[in-house]
Amino acid sequence: MLYPELFKSLESVRWDMDKDVPWDQFEAVKLTDEQANTIKMNAITEWSALPATEMFLRDNRHDSDFSAFMSIWFYEEQKHSLVLQEYLRRFRPDLVPTEAELHNVRFEFDPAPELETLMLHFCGEIRLNHWYRRAAEWHTEPVIKAIYRLISQDEARHAGAYLRYMKRALTSRSKELGDQARAAFSKIGVLMASARRTPQALHPTNLHVNKDLFPNDTIQSRVPEPGWLETWLDQQINFDKEWETKVADRILHNMSLLLDRSFATVQDLNRYRKEVSKEVADNVAGAVAAVKQVTTPPQTA
Repeated sequence: MLYPELFKSLESVRWDMDKDVPWDQFEAVKLTDEQANTIKMNAITEWSALPATEMFLRDNRHDSDFSAFMSIWFYEEQKHSLVLQEYLRRFRPDLVPTEAELHNVRFEFDPAPELETLMLHFCGEIRLNHWYRRAAEWHTEPVIKAIYRLISQDEARHAGAYLRYMKRALTSRSKELGDQARAAFSKIGVLMASARRTPQALHPTNLHVNKDLFPNDTIQSRVPEPGWLETWLDQQINFDKEWETKVADRILHNMSLLLDRSFATVQDLNRYRKEVSKEVADNVAGAVAAVKQVTTPPQTA
């Protein structure tokens, strides 16, 4: 089980909202209305760890170890929302999210393949780490800069924890299940490392997750200003091609370590995806043929 070790590791570096946030260094003149509003949107977005946790627990009932890890992930992600709300409560109380605004991002996600979801959130944590690092640079007020640095470090550690569970999927299962994991990880890896080729920001909170609610079935579609994310990325924190490349390179680096094969480009990873997907398809076809051979009654004259 990974949970006991992960609990000990993450507990040792956990920051305290009262002691580790430099509240006394606040400089009001360095906080603009524009910046304060983005803090509100991020606070609401972080609240969506609640429905994500409900999804993980539902889809991983068979895995008590991973489900136990959710207690850590959920706690720390909700604290991200809480510390951003606390910042607003202290310094811009007019922008504190209402309970209704927070609750609006809580809705049911459709069931999805567990391994693809795991990889999606691994990539999402890498992306958030870079988004928040860039946000810390964009902001001019010292306290919020420190807060974004703290939560960006959490996101990096969460990515590391997800990576541990991905490694477990590759090494502790049968070859058949290991191949399925490789196919799932490479498939989502190609998608999430190709963000600069897509018109939308590729993050779990910006993807459709409930066909019955479409198109109002992304987290970002349910925040008070649905278009805020693109504005934040493109016009405010300036998450440009250089930063997108950093995200893609980080994903490819980790995929290289995880799958024991070098991926310098998304195209390299995509070629690997096609190889593994063909293997999985061939194995399934072989298994189906074997079953038919066993179950087909012999022909009689």
